Amino acid sequence: MARIALKVDIDTLRGTREGVLPLVRMLQRFNAGASFLFSLGPDHTGRAILRVLRPGFLRKVSRTSVLEHYGLRTLLNGVLLPGPDIGRTEAATLRAVRDAGFETGIHCWDHILWQDRLMAHEESWAEHQMRLAADRYADIFGAPPQLHGAAGWQFNAGAARAQTRLGIRLASDTRGARPFIPVDAHGAIIGPPQYPTSLPTLDELIGLDGLTADNVHTRLLALTETDAAPQSGTQDHVYTLHAELEGMKLMPVFERLLTGWRVQGHRLVSLGELHRHTPAHTLAHRRIVQGSVPGRSGLLAVPQEEGLPRVSTM
Repeated sequence: MARIALKVDIDTLRGTREGVLPLVRMLQRFNAGASFLFSLGPDHTGRAILRVLRPGFLRKVSRTSVLEHYGLRTLLNGVLLPGPDIGRTEAATLRAVRDAGFETGIHCWDHILWQDRLMAHEESWAEHQMRLAADRYADIFGAPPQLHGAAGWQFNAGAARAQTRLGIRLASDTRGARPFIPVDAHGAIIGPPQYPTSLPTLDELIGLDGLTADNVHTRLLALTETDAAPQSGTQDHVYTLHAELEGMKLMPVFERLLTGWRVQGHRLVSLGELHRHTPAHTLAHRRIVQGSVPGRSGLLAVPQEEGLPRVSTM
């Protein structure tokens, strides 16, 4: 029986306010585990307009109806409207997720700032941004964060080293097929285990190859159909969903996915549970590099294919 870890990314104030608790109720109905990763600082979603210069971004926007899913007010945040402080405004919502029994962690401090600027800055900048989020998380939950999942899968070795200094225990910052231990060019471990998003997201699929909100679930279920069969050799997966999509207009799609995965025999779990059932000695050691993912613009963090010698950091 394969496991599918459900990773919920929450990018905006609207997603936090309107999409999170409906997802909690949906997941409870299916007795499914999940990890909720919160944006904890200002919502500057409107500043994403600068991405129009990025190859492929306008095509993605036209396929996924950003205005419809995010709303006009959200798209003005940080441009014509001040960016609201998500963690301060919606602290009660965040605690309600924890109180419902779900795993929580950090997505980012400022989603747009991290996604658009990380790769242009030094390691100290990444650590500062992560520390802002970690401090806010501790203020809200009364305990330091253990889990991190980077905004837009923008991540690098410097950010991995910062995670170690901040005490992050496991992470899902990358895209790839299987979990791995991040290492540097010499093979020394630099960060906590990575559990990459292994399945495509809805916004990467809808609008391509005849896929719509009505049938996109069939493509995802086809990708996981054989993983539950004992004779096939099971493969665990990580599926990333968004409060702004699956928690709102695309919730019927998510319900069909949950139903299908249950029928296929998968266990729906949190990242923490996936980590607990993944022996450390089975994880390959990989460098974090930049690569592309079908249906998504720009470069994302992915594991380098070649393995490296296992070198102690002690």
